[in-house]
Amino acid sequence: MKDYITIIGGGLAGCEAAYQIAKAGIKVKLYEMKPSKFTEAHTNKNLAEIVCSNSFKSNLHTNACGLLKQELRILDSLLIKIADKVKVPAGQALAVDREKFAMCVTEEMEKNPLIEIINKEVGSKESEKIENSKDEIIDFQEIIQNGIVIIATGPLTSKSLADEISKLTGQDKLYFYDAAAPIVTKESINFDIAFYGDRYGKAGDSSYINLPMNKEEYENFWNELINAEIVTLHNFEKREIFEGCMPVEVMAKRGIDTLRFGPLKPVGFDDPRTGKRPYALVQLRQDDSNATIYNLVGFQTNLKFGEQKRVFSMIPGLENADFVKYGVMHKNTYIDSTKLLDETYNFKKNTNIYFAGQITGVEGYVESISSGMVVGLNAIKNFQEQQGLYQDKLINSKGNIENVQENKIVFPYYTMIGALAKYISTENTKFQPMNANFGILPELDIKVKDKKQRYTLLADRALQYITNFYKFT
Repeated sequence: MKDYITIIGGGLAGCEAAYQIAKAGIKVKLYEMKPSKFTEAHTNKNLAEIVCSNSFKSNLHTNACGLLKQELRILDSLLIKIADKVKVPAGQALAVDREKFAMCVTEEMEKNPLIEIINKEVGSKESEKIENSKDEIIDFQEIIQNGIVIIATGPLTSKSLADEISKLTGQDKLYFYDAAAPIVTKESINFDIAFYGDRYGKAGDSSYINLPMNKEEYENFWNELINAEIVTLHNFEKREIFEGCMPVEVMAKRGIDTLRFGPLKPVGFDDPRTGKRPYALVQLRQDDSNATIYNLVGFQTNLKFGEQKRVFSMIPGLENADFVKYGVMHKNTYIDSTKLLDETYNFKKNTNIYFAGQITGVEGYVESISSGMVVGLNAIKNFQEQQGLYQDKLINSKGNIENVQENKIVFPYYTMIGALAKYISTENTKFQPMNANFGILPELDIKVKDKKQRYTLLADRALQYITNFYKFT
């Protein structure tokens, strides 16, 4: 048994996990291939580089990501603490100076005597020979043979390591998140228009929600769709995107009726309001086990988020839709966590291995930090048990964790941290990465129509649970 925990990947999740582990007095070996090798999107030599936006989203706890940040603050998250320290003006949002953020995280890692940073790539020795690399590649198989390992390599994992992870997980290849459709909450759908049903009335559970459109509604929607603003992709993303799917706006530009013969075909349905076949029909498919959120079938898109809200809200029944996730199209490598991981991000086939960050299917900066927190705390407990140090509760320098379930620290599903962990570990044949959103939390015991009031109650409940879960001494 090694006297340290290994972390592969010095991004947001890996650094948060390293901090939590070191805080418990356990040594960490943190592997990060920068600056000797960069992905196509990274340029900063420091750890915890923020590649896209500099925003950590809203600070309001009535916003799902704001709630998640507040839960992490209660748990003494290093990265949220640094984000608060280097914030820049952004209204109600938490935006950071990305250079200062990465620099501060790196400084915290480097000054900690228990954290050893190793700037070498982890992967396959065979790929080192094939690529004739000048830089030594640390053998992944040797690392996972003995001791606890956290894999937090992000959505742009190097090919050599991605191949090794594919072998480990038993998947032919990792999923490439080429495109994902927007997701809305069920409660925000207008059921004066929407109806359940299967095409041609086939026997089944009628699990699809259907949104019929007349000719005028469809043509107005189509016109706005083809003229909406799109996101500009990186060159390395363009090579991956269009091989297996097509953005709905690209399909629409092929002709005004293309969608009506594709994802919006109305055949096999009658509009309950008229008793006749609609001119076009949008289908929504259940996206979680509780049937609280639904995705727009066939609506993978590269539209800007604001344009998605504007254009897709033109679909009858979605005029007041609450979009908990917008459609995205970019290269994003992740494992099929629903089959491979439990609610602590622990690999089911080898309990000495954890995954953290966007490679697990959590989408977003704060969500990645959240997974690093959960993994870090569980890796500590695992390590202490193997060293014979663990008794009843996990003790660290800050306090104690309660509610240990089945020798693991499982966060309550009523918290956003716990709900995300449950989402990525619950089997789902249509699994796609997910941001924090109120749609994945268990519903309230009472019916509250006002959305702001409902979110306030859900957030207050979550913070009460997280406070009871983690009691400071």
